[in-house]
Amino acid sequence: MLTVVLTLVGWSVTPLFIKHFSVPGTPGYIDAWTSNGWRYGFAALIWAPVLIFAHRKGKLHPKLFVAAIVPGAINSISQVAFTWAHYKIDPGLLTFGLRAQMVVVAFGAAILFPIERMAIKKPAFIGGLLLVVLGTAGTIFFDDEFGNKSNTLGVVLALGAGAGFAGYALAVRYFMVGMNPLYSFAAISQYTAASMITLMLFFGENFGTTAAQMPSTQFMWLLISSIIGIALGHVLYYISIERLGVAVSTGVIQLQPFVVAILSYIWFGEVLDLPQWVAGAMAVTGAVTMLAVQHRVMSKVRKSKRDESGELPADHVAAAVEGEQS
Repeated sequence: MLTVVLTLVGWSVTPLFIKHFSVPGTPGYIDAWTSNGWRYGFAALIWAPVLIFAHRKGKLHPKLFVAAIVPGAINSISQVAFTWAHYKIDPGLLTFGLRAQMVVVAFGAAILFPIERMAIKKPAFIGGLLLVVLGTAGTIFFDDEFGNKSNTLGVVLALGAGAGFAGYALAVRYFMVGMNPLYSFAAISQYTAASMITLMLFFGENFGTTAAQMPSTQFMWLLISSIIGIALGHVLYYISIERLGVAVSTGVIQLQPFVVAILSYIWFGEVLDLPQWVAGAMAVTGAVTMLAVQHRVMSKVRKSKRDESGELPADHVAAAVEGEQS
Protein backbone atom coordinates (compact mmCIF):
# COMPACT_ATOMS: atom_id res chain seq x y z
CA MET A 1 0.00 0.00 0.00
CA LEU A 2 2.96 2.30 0.64
CA THR A 3 3.92 2.37 -3.04
CA VAL A 4 0.50 3.54 -4.24
CA VAL A 5 0.41 6.20 -1.50
CA LEU A 6 3.84 7.42 -2.59
CA THR A 7 2.61 7.44 -6.18
CA LEU A 8 -0.40 9.51 -5.14
CA VAL A 9 1.81 11.98 -3.28
CA GLY A 10 4.31 12.17 -6.14
CA TRP A 11 1.70 12.77 -8.80
CA SER A 12 -0.02 15.30 -6.54
CA VAL A 13 3.06 17.48 -6.04
CA THR A 14 3.97 17.39 -9.74
CA PRO A 15 1.24 19.90 -10.75
CA LEU A 16 2.45 22.14 -7.93
CA PHE A 17 5.99 22.05 -9.28
CA ILE A 18 4.77 22.94 -12.77
CA LYS A 19 2.68 25.78 -11.35
CA HIS A 20 5.68 27.00 -9.35
CA PHE A 21 7.70 27.37 -12.53
CA SER A 22 4.82 29.20 -14.24
CA VAL A 23 4.65 32.26 -11.97
CA PRO A 24 6.17 35.31 -13.75
CA GLY A 25 8.57 37.46 -11.80
CA THR A 26 9.72 34.68 -9.48
CA PRO A 27 13.22 33.13 -9.47
CA GLY A 28 11.79 29.81 -10.65
CA TYR A 29 9.87 31.13 -13.65
CA ILE A 30 10.40 29.49 -17.04
CA ASP A 31 8.07 29.31 -20.02
CA ALA A 32 5.98 26.20 -20.65
CA TRP A 33 8.05 25.00 -23.61
CA THR A 34 11.22 25.17 -21.54
CA SER A 35 9.56 23.44 -18.60
CA ASN A 36 8.47 20.51 -20.75
CA GLY A 37 11.74 20.29 -22.63
CA TRP A 38 13.94 20.07 -19.56
CA ARG A 39 11.64 17.85 -17.50
CA TYR A 40 11.05 15.30 -20.24
CA GLY A 41 14.59 15.53 -21.55
CA PHE A 42 16.00 14.69 -18.13
CA ALA A 43 13.46 11.90 -17.64
CA ALA A 44 14.46 10.42 -21.00
CA LEU A 45 18.07 10.28 -19.82
CA ILE A 46 16.94 8.37 -16.73
CA TRP A 47 14.90 5.88 -18.77
CA ALA A 48 17.51 5.39 -21.51
CA PRO A 49 19.72 2.99 -19.48
CA VAL A 50 16.64 0.81 -18.85
CA LEU A 51 16.16 0.39 -22.58
CA ILE A 52 19.86 -0.17 -23.22
CA PHE A 53 20.10 -2.83 -20.52
CA ALA A 54 16.93 -4.56 -21.72
CA HIS A 55 18.19 -4.51 -25.31
CA ARG A 56 21.48 -6.11 -24.32
CA LYS A 57 19.60 -8.79 -22.42
CA GLY A 58 17.31 -9.40 -25.39
CA LYS A 59 14.22 -8.44 -23.39
CA LEU A 60 12.82 -5.73 -25.66
CA HIS A 61 9.85 -6.60 -27.84
CA PRO A 62 10.98 -6.38 -31.50
CA LYS A 63 8.14 -3.98 -32.33
CA LEU A 64 8.41 -1.88 -29.16
CA PHE A 65 9.54 1.36 -30.78
CA VAL A 66 7.07 1.07 -33.65
CA ALA A 67 4.21 0.38 -31.24
CA ALA A 68 5.22 3.38 -29.12
CA ILE A 69 4.91 5.92 -31.96
CA VAL A 70 1.17 6.60 -31.69
CA PRO A 71 1.04 6.63 -27.85
CA GLY A 72 4.12 8.86 -27.86
CA ALA A 73 2.54 11.32 -30.28
CA ILE A 74 -0.70 11.50 -28.29
CA ASN A 75 1.20 11.90 -25.02
CA SER A 76 3.27 14.74 -26.48
CA ILE A 77 0.19 16.70 -27.52
CA SER A 78 -1.45 16.03 -24.15
CA GLN A 79 1.59 17.18 -22.21
CA VAL A 80 1.66 20.49 -24.06
CA ALA A 81 -1.97 21.16 -23.13
CA PHE A 82 -1.43 19.92 -19.56
CA THR A 83 1.57 22.14 -18.89
CA TRP A 84 0.12 25.24 -20.55
CA ALA A 85 -3.04 24.85 -18.44
CA HIS A 86 -0.94 25.52 -15.33
CA TYR A 87 -0.03 28.91 -16.78
CA LYS A 88 -3.73 29.86 -16.93
CA ILE A 89 -5.48 28.24 -13.95
CA ASP A 90 -4.56 26.87 -10.53
CA PRO A 91 -3.67 23.18 -9.94
CA GLY A 92 -6.73 22.27 -7.88
CA LEU A 93 -9.24 23.30 -10.53
CA LEU A 94 -7.05 21.76 -13.22
CA THR A 95 -6.81 18.30 -11.67
CA PHE A 96 -10.52 18.13 -10.91
CA GLY A 97 -11.09 19.01 -14.56
CA LEU A 98 -8.87 16.13 -15.63
CA ARG A 99 -11.42 13.65 -14.24
CA ALA A 100 -13.33 14.28 -17.48
CA GLN A 101 -10.85 11.93 -19.11
CA MET A 102 -12.92 9.03 -17.75
CA VAL A 103 -15.72 10.00 -20.14
CA VAL A 104 -13.40 9.77 -23.14
CA VAL A 105 -11.91 6.53 -21.84
CA ALA A 106 -15.36 4.99 -21.52
CA PHE A 107 -16.47 5.86 -25.04
CA GLY A 108 -13.08 5.03 -26.53
CA ALA A 109 -12.97 1.65 -24.82
CA ALA A 110 -16.47 0.87 -26.06
CA ILE A 111 -15.35 1.55 -29.63
CA LEU A 112 -11.95 -0.17 -29.53
CA PHE A 113 -12.74 -3.04 -27.17
CA PRO A 114 -16.27 -4.39 -27.70
CA ILE A 115 -16.19 -6.47 -24.53
CA GLU A 116 -16.14 -3.23 -22.52
CA ARG A 117 -19.72 -2.55 -23.64
CA MET A 118 -20.86 -5.15 -21.12
CA ALA A 119 -19.82 -2.80 -18.33
CA ILE A 120 -20.67 0.49 -19.99
CA LYS A 121 -24.34 -0.40 -20.44
CA LYS A 122 -24.78 -1.05 -16.70
CA PRO A 123 -26.97 1.57 -14.95
CA ALA A 124 -24.38 2.08 -12.19
CA PHE A 125 -21.67 2.75 -14.78
CA ILE A 126 -23.88 5.26 -16.59
CA GLY A 127 -24.66 6.88 -13.24
CA GLY A 128 -20.95 7.20 -12.52
CA LEU A 129 -20.41 8.70 -15.96
CA LEU A 130 -23.07 11.33 -15.33
CA LEU A 131 -21.50 12.17 -11.97
CA VAL A 132 -18.16 12.75 -13.69
CA VAL A 133 -19.74 15.04 -16.28
CA LEU A 134 -21.84 17.01 -13.79
CA GLY A 135 -19.07 17.15 -11.18
CA THR A 136 -16.46 18.37 -13.63
CA ALA A 137 -18.85 20.97 -15.03
CA GLY A 138 -19.63 22.10 -11.49
CA THR A 139 -16.01 22.66 -10.47
CA ILE A 140 -15.63 24.84 -13.56
CA PHE A 141 -18.94 26.71 -13.35
CA PHE A 142 -18.63 27.55 -9.64
CA ASP A 143 -15.13 28.97 -10.02
CA ASP A 144 -14.98 32.67 -9.11
CA GLU A 145 -13.22 33.48 -12.38
CA PHE A 146 -15.64 31.52 -14.56
CA GLY A 147 -15.98 33.32 -17.90
CA ASN A 148 -12.64 35.12 -17.58
CA LYS A 149 -10.70 34.78 -20.85
CA SER A 150 -7.56 33.33 -19.25
CA ASN A 151 -9.60 31.03 -17.02
CA THR A 152 -11.63 29.77 -19.98
CA LEU A 153 -8.50 29.00 -21.97
CA GLY A 154 -7.01 27.19 -18.98
CA VAL A 155 -10.14 25.09 -18.54
CA VAL A 156 -10.19 24.22 -22.24
CA LEU A 157 -6.54 23.19 -22.04
CA ALA A 158 -7.21 21.08 -18.93
CA LEU A 159 -10.16 19.32 -20.56
CA GLY A 160 -8.12 18.85 -23.72
CA ALA A 161 -5.28 17.35 -21.70
CA GLY A 162 -7.73 15.01 -19.99
CA ALA A 163 -9.10 13.86 -23.32
CA GLY A 164 -5.55 13.44 -24.57
CA PHE A 165 -4.49 11.37 -21.58
CA ALA A 166 -7.54 9.18 -22.15
CA GLY A 167 -6.49 8.70 -25.76
CA TYR A 168 -2.96 7.98 -24.58
CA ALA A 169 -4.17 5.23 -22.23
CA LEU A 170 -6.33 3.71 -24.95
CA ALA A 171 -3.45 3.84 -27.43
CA VAL A 172 -1.11 2.10 -24.99
CA ARG A 173 -3.64 -0.65 -24.43
CA TYR A 174 -4.37 -1.02 -28.16
CA PHE A 175 -0.87 -0.82 -29.64
CA MET A 176 1.36 -2.20 -26.88
CA VAL A 177 -0.32 -5.51 -26.08
CA GLY A 178 2.06 -8.11 -24.65
CA MET A 179 4.86 -5.63 -23.91
CA ASN A 180 6.52 -4.95 -20.57
CA PRO A 181 4.91 -1.75 -19.18
CA LEU A 182 8.18 -0.29 -17.89
CA TYR A 183 9.88 -0.77 -21.24
CA SER A 184 6.78 0.59 -22.96
CA PHE A 185 6.84 3.79 -20.94
CA ALA A 186 10.61 4.10 -21.36
CA ALA A 187 10.19 3.97 -25.14
CA ILE A 188 7.28 6.42 -25.10
CA SER A 189 9.36 8.75 -22.92
CA GLN A 190 12.05 8.92 -25.59
CA TYR A 191 9.54 9.99 -28.24
CA THR A 192 7.88 12.46 -25.88
CA ALA A 193 11.24 13.93 -24.87
CA ALA A 194 12.26 14.33 -28.51
CA SER A 195 9.02 16.22 -29.19
CA MET A 196 9.30 18.40 -26.09
CA ILE A 197 12.94 19.30 -26.75
CA THR A 198 12.19 20.13 -30.39
CA LEU A 199 9.32 22.40 -29.35
CA MET A 200 11.54 24.01 -26.71
CA LEU A 201 14.24 24.77 -29.27
CA PHE A 202 11.69 26.34 -31.63
CA PHE A 203 9.42 28.18 -29.19
CA GLY A 204 11.20 28.31 -25.82
CA GLU A 205 12.69 31.56 -24.59
CA ASN A 206 16.31 31.68 -25.72
CA PHE A 207 15.93 28.14 -27.07
CA GLY A 208 15.25 26.84 -23.56
CA THR A 209 18.54 28.04 -22.10
CA THR A 210 16.73 30.15 -19.50
CA ALA A 211 16.45 27.05 -17.32
CA ALA A 212 20.22 26.85 -17.06
CA GLN A 213 20.23 30.47 -15.87
CA MET A 214 17.89 29.74 -12.95
CA PRO A 215 19.28 29.84 -9.40
CA SER A 216 20.88 26.48 -8.64
CA THR A 217 18.21 25.59 -6.09
CA GLN A 218 15.42 26.26 -8.58
CA PHE A 219 17.17 24.23 -11.28
CA MET A 220 17.56 21.39 -8.79
CA TRP A 221 13.80 21.45 -8.10
CA LEU A 222 13.15 21.38 -11.84
CA LEU A 223 15.12 18.15 -12.15
CA ILE A 224 13.56 16.72 -8.99
CA SER A 225 10.10 17.40 -10.41
CA SER A 226 11.11 15.35 -13.45
CA ILE A 227 12.26 12.46 -11.29
CA ILE A 228 9.16 12.48 -9.09
CA GLY A 229 6.53 13.03 -11.74
CA ILE A 230 7.89 11.20 -14.76
CA ALA A 231 10.49 8.65 -13.67
CA LEU A 232 9.99 7.47 -10.08
CA GLY A 233 6.22 7.96 -10.07
CA HIS A 234 5.69 5.49 -12.90
CA VAL A 235 7.93 2.87 -11.30
CA LEU A 236 6.07 3.11 -8.00
CA TYR A 237 2.71 2.96 -9.75
CA TYR A 238 3.75 -0.12 -11.70
CA ILE A 239 4.85 -1.82 -8.47
CA SER A 240 1.53 -0.84 -6.86
CA ILE A 241 -0.48 -2.39 -9.67
CA GLU A 242 1.62 -5.55 -9.53
CA ARG A 243 1.01 -5.88 -5.78
CA LEU A 244 -2.49 -4.49 -5.32
CA GLY A 245 -4.04 -4.90 -8.75
CA VAL A 246 -5.35 -2.34 -11.21
CA ALA A 247 -8.69 -1.71 -9.48
CA VAL A 248 -7.26 -0.74 -6.09
CA SER A 249 -4.33 1.23 -7.48
CA THR A 250 -6.33 3.29 -9.96
CA GLY A 251 -9.00 3.85 -7.33
CA VAL A 252 -6.48 5.37 -4.92
CA ILE A 253 -5.03 7.58 -7.64
CA GLN A 254 -8.49 9.07 -8.21
CA LEU A 255 -7.96 10.90 -4.90
CA GLN A 256 -5.28 13.04 -6.56
CA PRO A 257 -7.48 16.14 -7.10
CA PHE A 258 -8.25 16.38 -3.37
CA VAL A 259 -4.58 16.13 -2.43
CA VAL A 260 -3.59 18.65 -5.10
CA ALA A 261 -6.30 21.10 -4.02
CA ILE A 262 -5.21 20.92 -0.37
CA LEU A 263 -1.53 21.32 -1.22
CA SER A 264 -2.32 24.13 -3.67
CA TYR A 265 -4.10 26.00 -0.88
CA ILE A 266 -1.00 25.67 1.29
CA TRP A 267 1.50 26.49 -1.46
CA PHE A 268 -0.32 29.04 -3.63
CA GLY A 269 -3.31 30.08 -1.55
CA GLU A 270 -5.75 28.60 -4.08
CA VAL A 271 -9.19 28.41 -2.50
CA LEU A 272 -11.95 26.28 -3.96
CA ASP A 273 -15.47 27.26 -2.93
CA LEU A 274 -17.68 24.74 -1.11
CA PRO A 275 -19.78 24.08 -4.24
CA GLN A 276 -16.56 23.28 -6.10
CA TRP A 277 -15.54 20.77 -3.44
CA VAL A 278 -18.96 19.14 -3.65
CA ALA A 279 -18.84 19.06 -7.44
CA GLY A 280 -15.29 17.73 -7.37
CA ALA A 281 -16.31 15.00 -4.96
CA MET A 282 -19.11 14.08 -7.36
CA ALA A 283 -16.64 13.78 -10.23
CA VAL A 284 -14.22 11.62 -8.27
CA THR A 285 -17.04 9.45 -6.89
CA GLY A 286 -18.29 8.98 -10.42
CA ALA A 287 -14.84 7.97 -11.66
CA VAL A 288 -14.40 5.45 -8.85
CA THR A 289 -17.89 4.08 -9.49
CA MET A 290 -17.10 3.56 -13.18
CA LEU A 291 -13.89 1.72 -12.32
CA ALA A 292 -15.60 -0.42 -9.68
CA VAL A 293 -18.47 -1.45 -11.96
CA GLN A 294 -16.13 -2.23 -14.82
CA HIS A 295 -13.86 -4.27 -12.57
CA ARG A 296 -16.76 -6.26 -11.16
CA VAL A 297 -18.20 -7.02 -14.59
CA MET A 298 -14.90 -7.84 -16.25
CA SER A 299 -13.78 -10.07 -13.38
CA LYS A 300 -16.64 -12.36 -14.36
CA VAL A 301 -15.63 -12.47 -17.98
CA ARG A 302 -13.01 -14.91 -19.10
CA LYS A 303 -10.34 -13.31 -21.24
CA SER A 304 -10.44 -15.03 -24.59
CA LYS A 305 -9.18 -12.53 -27.14
CA ARG A 306 -5.97 -10.64 -27.58
CA ASP A 307 -7.54 -7.21 -27.29
CA GLU A 308 -9.83 -7.91 -24.37
CA SER A 309 -8.26 -6.53 -21.25
CA GLY A 310 -9.79 -6.96 -17.82
CA GLU A 311 -9.85 -3.35 -16.64
CA LEU A 312 -10.90 0.03 -17.97
CA PRO A 313 -7.66 1.85 -18.90
CA ALA A 314 -7.99 4.71 -16.42
CA ASP A 315 -4.42 5.74 -17.23
CA HIS A 316 -1.51 4.66 -19.40
CA VAL A 317 0.30 2.62 -16.74
CA ALA A 318 -2.80 0.57 -15.93
CA ALA A 319 -3.37 0.12 -19.66
CA ALA A 320 0.19 -1.10 -20.17
CA VAL A 321 -0.01 -3.61 -17.32
CA GLU A 322 -3.31 -4.96 -18.59
CA GLY A 323 -1.93 -5.11 -22.12
CA GLU A 324 1.06 -7.13 -20.97
CA GLN A 325 -1.23 -9.65 -19.29
CA SER A 326 -3.58 -9.98 -22.28
